[in-house]
Amino acid sequence: MLTRLVYVLITPARNEAQFIELTLKSVIAQTVRPLKWVIVSDGSTDGTDGIVMRYAAGHPWIELVRMPERKERHFAGKVLAFNAGYARMQDLPYQAIGSVDGDASFDAEYFSFLLQKLAEDPKLGLAGTAFRETSKEDYDYRFVSIEHVTGICQLFRRECFEDIGGYVPAKGGGIDRIANIAARMKGWKTRTFTEKVYFHHRQMGTAQQSPLMAKFKDGAKDYAVGSHAVWELFRSVYQMSKRPFVVGGVVLLSGYVWSAIRRVPRPVSRELVEFHRHEQMRRLKQFLAGKTLKKGPA
Repeated sequence: MLTRLVYVLITPARNEAQFIELTLKSVIAQTVRPLKWVIVSDGSTDGTDGIVMRYAAGHPWIELVRMPERKERHFAGKVLAFNAGYARMQDLPYQAIGSVDGDASFDAEYFSFLLQKLAEDPKLGLAGTAFRETSKEDYDYRFVSIEHVTGICQLFRRECFEDIGGYVPAKGGGIDRIANIAARMKGWKTRTFTEKVYFHHRQMGTAQQSPLMAKFKDGAKDYAVGSHAVWELFRSVYQMSKRPFVVGGVVLLSGYVWSAIRRVPRPVSRELVEFHRHEQMRRLKQFLAGKTLKKGPA
Protein backbone atom coordinates (compact mmCIF):
# COMPACT_ATOMS: atom_id res chain seq x y z
CA MET A 1 0.00 0.00 0.00
CA LEU A 2 1.36 3.42 -0.99
CA THR A 3 2.19 5.92 1.73
CA ARG A 4 -0.22 8.85 1.69
CA LEU A 5 1.60 12.14 1.17
CA VAL A 6 0.96 15.09 3.46
CA TYR A 7 0.14 18.31 1.62
CA VAL A 8 -0.37 22.02 2.22
CA LEU A 9 -2.22 24.60 0.14
CA ILE A 10 -1.78 28.29 -0.60
CA THR A 11 -4.41 30.53 -2.21
CA PRO A 12 -3.50 34.06 -3.28
CA ALA A 13 -6.87 35.83 -3.39
CA ARG A 14 -7.57 39.34 -4.62
CA ASN A 15 -11.22 40.41 -4.50
CA GLU A 16 -12.62 36.88 -4.81
CA ALA A 17 -15.76 37.38 -2.69
CA GLN A 18 -17.94 36.21 -5.59
CA PHE A 19 -16.41 32.72 -5.74
CA ILE A 20 -14.09 32.00 -2.81
CA GLU A 21 -16.81 30.40 -0.70
CA LEU A 22 -17.07 27.68 -3.35
CA THR A 23 -13.33 27.07 -3.00
CA LEU A 24 -13.56 27.02 0.78
CA LYS A 25 -16.40 24.49 0.77
CA SER A 26 -14.53 22.30 -1.72
CA VAL A 27 -11.33 22.12 0.33
CA ILE A 28 -13.16 21.58 3.62
CA ALA A 29 -15.08 18.69 2.02
CA GLN A 30 -11.90 16.87 0.90
CA THR A 31 -11.59 13.28 2.08
CA VAL A 32 -7.90 14.07 2.62
CA ARG A 33 -7.57 17.58 3.98
CA PRO A 34 -4.37 19.66 3.86
CA LEU A 35 -2.16 19.91 6.92
CA LYS A 36 -2.47 23.67 6.52
CA TRP A 37 -4.14 26.03 4.08
CA VAL A 38 -3.00 29.64 3.97
CA ILE A 39 -5.27 32.03 2.10
CA VAL A 40 -3.45 35.26 1.35
CA SER A 41 -5.74 38.20 0.79
CA ASP A 42 -3.80 40.33 -1.67
CA GLY A 43 -5.23 43.70 -0.64
CA SER A 44 -8.84 42.61 -1.13
CA THR A 45 -11.51 45.27 -0.68
CA ASP A 46 -14.69 43.36 -1.55
CA GLY A 47 -15.39 41.26 1.53
CA THR A 48 -13.08 38.36 0.71
CA ASP A 49 -11.40 38.62 4.12
CA GLY A 50 -14.65 38.39 6.04
CA ILE A 51 -15.72 35.24 4.20
CA VAL A 52 -12.37 33.54 4.84
CA MET A 53 -12.33 34.56 8.51
CA ARG A 54 -15.79 33.07 9.02
CA TYR A 55 -14.63 29.67 7.77
CA ALA A 56 -11.21 29.86 9.45
CA ALA A 57 -12.92 30.36 12.82
CA GLY A 58 -14.24 26.80 12.67
CA HIS A 59 -11.22 25.19 10.99
CA PRO A 60 -7.89 25.93 12.73
CA TRP A 61 -5.89 24.52 9.79
CA ILE A 62 -7.09 27.47 7.66
CA GLU A 63 -5.18 30.72 8.11
CA LEU A 64 -5.84 34.14 6.60
CA VAL A 65 -2.86 36.36 5.83
CA ARG A 66 -3.54 39.94 4.81
CA MET A 67 -1.29 41.75 2.34
CA PRO A 68 -1.31 45.55 2.03
CA GLU A 69 -3.68 46.99 -0.54
CA ARG A 70 -2.05 47.83 -3.87
CA LYS A 71 -3.49 49.81 -6.76
CA GLU A 72 -2.15 47.72 -9.63
CA ARG A 73 -3.23 44.13 -10.35
CA HIS A 74 -0.43 42.02 -11.86
CA PHE A 75 0.97 38.50 -11.67
CA ALA A 76 4.13 39.45 -9.81
CA GLY A 77 1.82 40.52 -7.00
CA LYS A 78 0.24 37.06 -7.05
CA VAL A 79 3.68 35.50 -6.55
CA LEU A 80 4.44 37.87 -3.67
CA ALA A 81 1.15 36.84 -2.08
CA PHE A 82 1.93 33.16 -2.62
CA ASN A 83 5.36 33.63 -1.04
CA ALA A 84 3.76 35.23 2.02
CA GLY A 85 1.75 32.03 2.45
CA TYR A 86 4.77 29.87 1.67
CA ALA A 87 6.68 31.51 4.51
CA ARG A 88 4.08 30.10 6.92
CA MET A 89 4.87 26.53 5.81
CA GLN A 90 8.62 26.40 6.39
CA ASP A 91 8.58 24.33 9.59
CA LEU A 92 5.79 21.95 8.60
CA PRO A 93 6.36 18.26 7.70
CA TYR A 94 4.74 18.06 4.27
CA GLN A 95 5.63 16.32 1.02
CA ALA A 96 3.42 18.22 -1.46
CA ILE A 97 2.43 21.85 -1.87
CA GLY A 98 -0.44 23.20 -3.92
CA SER A 99 -1.43 26.55 -5.35
CA VAL A 100 -5.20 26.96 -5.74
CA ASP A 101 -6.99 30.02 -7.08
CA GLY A 102 -9.91 31.42 -5.14
CA ASP A 103 -12.38 30.83 -7.97
CA ALA A 104 -12.11 27.05 -8.37
CA SER A 105 -14.17 24.16 -7.02
CA PHE A 106 -13.71 20.39 -7.15
CA ASP A 107 -15.08 17.11 -5.85
CA ALA A 108 -14.28 15.60 -2.44
CA GLU A 109 -11.72 13.13 -3.83
CA TYR A 110 -9.79 15.72 -5.81
CA PHE A 111 -6.61 16.04 -3.77
CA SER A 112 -6.69 12.39 -2.76
CA PHE A 113 -6.54 11.61 -6.49
CA LEU A 114 -3.56 13.91 -7.12
CA LEU A 115 -1.69 12.70 -4.03
CA GLN A 116 -2.12 9.13 -5.24
CA LYS A 117 -0.58 10.06 -8.59
CA LEU A 118 2.42 11.64 -6.85
CA ALA A 119 2.82 8.60 -4.61
CA GLU A 120 2.74 6.21 -7.57
CA ASP A 121 5.50 7.98 -9.53
CA PRO A 122 8.49 9.43 -7.63
CA LYS A 123 9.54 11.38 -10.75
CA LEU A 124 6.20 13.18 -11.03
CA GLY A 125 6.97 16.67 -9.77
CA LEU A 126 3.84 18.58 -10.74
CA ALA A 127 0.31 17.25 -11.10
CA GLY A 128 -3.10 18.65 -11.96
CA THR A 129 -6.26 17.82 -13.85
CA ALA A 130 -8.34 19.12 -16.69
CA PHE A 131 -10.87 21.84 -15.99
CA ARG A 132 -14.06 23.38 -17.29
CA GLU A 133 -15.03 27.03 -17.40
CA THR A 134 -18.31 28.86 -17.89
CA SER A 135 -18.23 28.16 -21.64
CA LYS A 136 -18.33 24.40 -20.84
CA GLU A 137 -16.23 23.72 -23.96
CA ASP A 138 -13.75 20.86 -23.91
CA TYR A 139 -10.14 21.97 -23.79
CA ASP A 140 -8.05 20.74 -26.72
CA TYR A 141 -4.71 19.36 -25.53
CA ARG A 142 -3.11 19.39 -28.96
CA PHE A 143 -1.83 22.92 -28.38
CA VAL A 144 -1.79 22.83 -24.60
CA SER A 145 -0.11 19.51 -23.84
CA ILE A 146 -1.15 17.20 -21.02
CA GLU A 147 2.37 17.94 -19.76
CA HIS A 148 1.17 21.47 -18.94
CA VAL A 149 -0.60 21.89 -15.58
CA THR A 150 -2.69 25.05 -15.53
CA GLY A 151 -1.96 27.49 -12.73
CA ILE A 152 -5.53 27.58 -11.42
CA CYS A 153 -4.69 24.44 -9.44
CA GLN A 154 -1.18 22.99 -9.31
CA LEU A 155 0.10 20.39 -6.85
CA PHE A 156 3.90 20.11 -6.60
CA ARG A 157 6.06 17.51 -4.97
CA ARG A 158 7.94 19.53 -2.37
CA GLU A 159 11.36 18.60 -3.78
CA CYS A 160 10.30 19.72 -7.25
CA PHE A 161 9.01 23.08 -6.05
CA GLU A 162 12.23 23.70 -4.15
CA ASP A 163 14.29 22.50 -7.12
CA ILE A 164 12.81 25.13 -9.46
CA GLY A 165 13.15 27.85 -6.83
CA GLY A 166 9.39 28.43 -6.56
CA TYR A 167 7.38 30.72 -8.79
CA VAL A 168 9.04 33.45 -10.87
CA PRO A 169 7.42 36.86 -10.18
CA ALA A 170 6.79 37.71 -13.84
CA LYS A 171 4.70 40.88 -13.86
CA GLY A 172 3.13 40.10 -17.24
CA GLY A 173 2.05 36.60 -16.22
CA GLY A 174 2.94 33.12 -17.36
CA ILE A 175 4.13 32.07 -13.90
CA ASP A 176 2.42 28.69 -14.18
CA ARG A 177 3.97 28.07 -17.61
CA ILE A 178 7.42 28.96 -16.34
CA ALA A 179 7.01 26.56 -13.41
CA ASN A 180 5.95 23.75 -15.75
CA ILE A 181 8.87 24.26 -18.14
CA ALA A 182 11.39 24.70 -15.32
CA ALA A 183 10.26 21.47 -13.67
CA ARG A 184 10.72 19.45 -16.87
CA MET A 185 14.05 21.14 -17.52
CA LYS A 186 15.16 19.92 -14.09
CA GLY A 187 14.18 16.37 -15.02
CA TRP A 188 10.77 16.17 -13.34
CA LYS A 189 7.60 14.93 -14.99
CA THR A 190 4.60 17.27 -15.17
CA ARG A 191 1.15 15.95 -16.00
CA THR A 192 -2.49 16.95 -16.39
CA PHE A 193 -4.72 13.94 -15.72
CA THR A 194 -7.73 14.31 -17.97
CA GLU A 195 -9.84 11.64 -16.29
CA LYS A 196 -10.78 14.12 -13.56
CA VAL A 197 -11.90 17.76 -13.84
CA TYR A 198 -12.43 20.76 -11.62
CA PHE A 199 -14.54 23.81 -12.34
CA HIS A 200 -13.09 27.29 -12.88
CA HIS A 201 -15.79 29.84 -12.26
CA ARG A 202 -14.21 32.66 -14.25
CA GLN A 203 -12.80 32.52 -17.76
CA MET A 204 -9.01 32.56 -17.53
CA GLY A 205 -7.48 36.01 -17.60
CA THR A 206 -10.77 37.94 -17.40
CA ALA A 207 -10.71 39.04 -13.76
CA GLN A 208 -10.39 42.72 -14.69
CA GLN A 209 -10.31 42.73 -18.49
CA SER A 210 -12.27 41.64 -21.54
CA PRO A 211 -11.85 38.18 -23.14
CA LEU A 212 -10.13 39.76 -26.17
CA MET A 213 -7.66 41.63 -23.99
CA ALA A 214 -7.02 38.34 -22.21
CA LYS A 215 -6.19 36.79 -25.60
CA PHE A 216 -3.80 39.64 -26.40
CA LYS A 217 -2.04 39.22 -23.07
CA ASP A 218 -1.94 35.47 -23.58
CA GLY A 219 0.07 36.06 -26.74
CA ALA A 220 2.37 38.37 -24.80
CA LYS A 221 2.85 35.62 -22.19
CA ASP A 222 3.76 33.18 -24.95
CA TYR A 223 6.49 35.57 -26.07
CA ALA A 224 7.64 36.09 -22.49
CA VAL A 225 8.30 32.38 -21.93
CA GLY A 226 10.04 32.09 -25.30
CA SER A 227 7.48 30.34 -27.49
CA HIS A 228 8.78 29.62 -30.99
CA ALA A 229 7.32 31.91 -33.69
CA VAL A 230 6.30 28.93 -35.85
CA TRP A 231 4.50 27.33 -32.92
CA GLU A 232 2.72 30.60 -32.16
CA LEU A 233 1.53 30.90 -35.76
CA PHE A 234 0.01 27.41 -35.68
CA ARG A 235 -1.56 28.09 -32.28
CA SER A 236 -3.08 31.35 -33.52
CA VAL A 237 -4.53 29.71 -36.64
CA TYR A 238 -6.09 27.03 -34.46
CA GLN A 239 -7.56 29.69 -32.13
CA MET A 240 -9.29 31.26 -35.13
CA SER A 241 -11.59 28.22 -35.19
CA LYS A 242 -12.73 28.94 -31.62
CA ARG A 243 -14.99 31.65 -30.26
CA PRO A 244 -14.64 34.50 -30.97
CA PHE A 245 -14.06 33.09 -34.46
CA VAL A 246 -11.03 34.42 -36.39
CA VAL A 247 -10.57 37.52 -34.25
CA GLY A 248 -9.47 35.52 -31.20
CA GLY A 249 -6.53 34.00 -33.07
CA VAL A 250 -5.64 37.34 -34.65
CA VAL A 251 -5.57 39.05 -31.27
CA LEU A 252 -3.51 36.23 -29.75
CA LEU A 253 -0.88 36.54 -32.50
CA SER A 254 -0.96 40.33 -32.20
CA GLY A 255 -0.02 40.09 -28.52
CA TYR A 256 2.96 37.90 -29.38
CA VAL A 257 4.11 40.08 -32.31
CA TRP A 258 3.69 43.32 -30.37
CA SER A 259 5.93 42.00 -27.59
CA ALA A 260 8.47 40.79 -30.18
CA ILE A 261 8.55 44.19 -31.95
CA ARG A 262 9.14 45.97 -28.66
CA ARG A 263 11.69 43.34 -27.61
CA VAL A 264 10.06 43.01 -24.21
CA PRO A 265 12.58 41.54 -21.74
CA ARG A 266 11.86 37.92 -20.87
CA PRO A 267 11.78 36.95 -17.17
CA VAL A 268 13.36 33.56 -17.90
CA SER A 269 16.82 32.28 -18.79
CA ARG A 270 18.03 31.61 -22.32
CA GLU A 271 18.40 27.97 -21.30
CA LEU A 272 14.71 27.75 -20.44
CA VAL A 273 13.73 29.43 -23.73
CA GLU A 274 15.78 26.94 -25.75
CA PHE A 275 14.38 23.99 -23.80
CA HIS A 276 10.82 25.26 -24.29
CA ARG A 277 11.25 25.76 -28.05
CA HIS A 278 12.76 22.30 -28.45
CA GLU A 279 9.70 20.81 -26.74
CA GLN A 280 7.34 22.82 -28.95
CA MET A 281 9.01 21.82 -32.20
CA ARG A 282 8.98 18.17 -31.16
CA ARG A 283 5.27 18.35 -30.38
CA LEU A 284 4.51 20.25 -33.58
CA LYS A 285 6.21 17.55 -35.65
CA GLN A 286 4.15 14.91 -33.82
CA PHE A 287 0.99 16.90 -34.44
CA LEU A 288 1.68 17.32 -38.16
CA ALA A 289 2.45 13.61 -38.39
CA GLY A 290 -0.93 12.82 -36.83
CA LYS A 291 0.59 11.63 -33.55
CA THR A 292 -1.31 14.00 -31.27
CA LEU A 293 -1.57 13.42 -27.56
CA LYS A 294 -4.81 11.86 -26.44
CA LYS A 295 -7.50 14.48 -25.99
CA GLY A 296 -9.48 14.43 -22.77
CA PRO A 297 -12.23 16.46 -21.17
CA ALA A 298 -11.34 19.88 -19.84
